[in-house]
Amino acid sequence: MSMSRVELCLPSGAIMAHLESDPMKPAFDVCVRGAGVVGQTMALLLAGLRLRVALVQGNTPSAPDVRAFALNAASRNLLQELRCWPEPDHATAVQQMRVWGDGGAQVHLEAPNPQGLTWIVDTPILLAQLAQAIQYQALVSVVPSNESASLTVVCEGRHSASREQAGAGHEVLPYDQHALAARVDCALPHQGQAFQWFQHDQGELGILALLPMGGSMGQQAALVWSLSPARAQQLKAMPKAEFEQALHHASHDQLGAMRLASERHTWPLQMARALQWCGTYSDGQAWVLAGDAAHSVHPLAGLGLNLGLADAQALRHVLHTRQGVNHWRGLNDRRLLRRYERERKAGMWPTWVACDGLQRLFAHPHALVKDLRQWGMKNFDAIPPLKQWVIQQAMQ
Repeated sequence: MSMSRVELCLPSGAIMAHLESDPMKPAFDVCVRGAGVVGQTMALLLAGLRLRVALVQGNTPSAPDVRAFALNAASRNLLQELRCWPEPDHATAVQQMRVWGDGGAQVHLEAPNPQGLTWIVDTPILLAQLAQAIQYQALVSVVPSNESASLTVVCEGRHSASREQAGAGHEVLPYDQHALAARVDCALPHQGQAFQWFQHDQGELGILALLPMGGSMGQQAALVWSLSPARAQQLKAMPKAEFEQALHHASHDQLGAMRLASERHTWPLQMARALQWCGTYSDGQAWVLAGDAAHSVHPLAGLGLNLGLADAQALRHVLHTRQGVNHWRGLNDRRLLRRYERERKAGMWPTWVACDGLQRLFAHPHALVKDLRQWGMKNFDAIPPLKQWVIQQAMQ
């Protein structure tokens, strides 16, 4: 007896629905842990590759964020691509930068074009712009806790718990300094100028930076003051009028009388770097580090966030190759992620060396080293081609 063959025919849509409901398949391609500037930027960039992204939203800080970031042209171009660049009043172009050494030598840098040397961006405004873009990106889901995904991108900051859980080695070089940040209102318009002073007081290094905010003729500045831990805590606890007087003295009356316009916040400074930037969990899913979870530098050069955004750009570029020559590689492919790690470590190395070297050079109390600093600043300021080269490197 012959048995007739029975064929089961399902519409293609039903087949797709069956595949998409596969319980073994993660709901997300990528899980981004950390929803700061780097994390949100990372989520938007990877969603642009048609990847399903879970963005883990941590606890919202209760205190107002008084930070401001100095962003270079490369970071500006990236955020403009995402349509998240703030309006001019919240992204103030720096047309000039004036830096004084502890012996009176000065370096004066001018923007090579009307756009500016760099831009001082109001952190809360930038975070709000990114959050709004996240709302309109259907491939990004904001979630309260970690989700299973082929690739986890850790952007939790320098105290990342996920980095520790992954077992990534982490080297930390603490500086004997704390940063104090605040906003100040100034009697005089800053005219797009940024100021920085390297000062020694009783053998201790202090680095004061005033960054222009509120547009080209604004009268508000973001203050970042790197000090010994004891001095930073002393200034933080000072009565408002006494603090303003200390700031006025340290800034040599460049912007006239200044009034404190925010709370004062402090944190310890360090140079740190992860030894491994990528790896694999026991279940075969992969992880990579980005932003402060992978590296941190002294804020004296204002490069911190630029480095984190460069991480996001580099990972997007590496994963984009899966649409071409690497189409057969998965998101958890070790060789692909190692390419990201090598590229970013190589890009970070000059910055680590430069920032740490400058901090140590200006922190050294010996008179001969002080003379060397003065000689170097004066000669640097007198060589326009060298200044232009440094400006171009910093902008990009």
